[in-house]
Amino acid sequence: MAKLIKTSMMKRYMIKLVMRVVIFLSVLAVYITNKEWLYNLVTQPMWMKITPLHILWAIFMITMLLHIFPIKNLSMALKKAQKEQYVEVPEYDELELYRFVKDQNIKAWQVMLVWLLFNCIWGALYLFKVIDSADLLMLTVFYFLCDYICILFYCPFQSVIMKNKCCVNCRIYDWGHFMMFTPMLFIRNFFSWSLFFTSCVVLIHWEMRYAKYPERFWSGSNETLKCSNCQDKTCQIKNKIKREYKRRRIKKHKEILERCKDSYSSR
Repeated sequence: MAKLIKTSMMKRYMIKLVMRVVIFLSVLAVYITNKEWLYNLVTQPMWMKITPLHILWAIFMITMLLHIFPIKNLSMALKKAQKEQYVEVPEYDELELYRFVKDQNIKAWQVMLVWLLFNCIWGALYLFKVIDSADLLMLTVFYFLCDYICILFYCPFQSVIMKNKCCVNCRIYDWGHFMMFTPMLFIRNFFSWSLFFTSCVVLIHWEMRYAKYPERFWSGSNETLKCSNCQDKTCQIKNKIKREYKRRRIKKHKEILERCKDSYSSR
């Protein structure tokens, strides 16, 4: 297999993945060893005293604010919404753009429906006191980690519903924060609701730009989104996994076919 192209964005994503793994394992360790303390942290007023929860809240909040007030070192998946990153494809078909937008909007609503229905399960369990606030925080941190697993390794929404070729071309790329902080909706305090409703602002900010400038989000109208112009190459590991999975499936089908032929020949 070809070696990974170590782009600056790829390196940055791998570092961020490691950081998220550390955060997840740290919270998980507390969750396992002292869940009651974690529960008290989540449920107590944030202005009582400085706790590790404030650090976690700051990390979450800063990552979201950087999506609303972007800096230069953003991925192409985020920068595509900016005017400076739009390079128009000469004489692109506006009817094809309309069809693309319609198709992607339908699929996006499917993702939203699936996500909300899935998280309604956790909401119901919380309301019936089967799980508590500590469990929802642990779930949120798990989603926080899964966000980068989806980007770098495998995304079920991309593979099953959206069918987009990469994150750079993803219609719902900036839905990640809304998804990871969905469990926080069920906990009624400043820590949880500040995260959830800020994530809603990020989502609305993205959707407004998509609705106003759809041509920036389609590789058929934006040269920047074509694979040949990609500077990030963050899809490399994911594509390797896909190719390996496809290769094994083909090999397995060939083996089955060979066994069938041998069985038929022996009759």
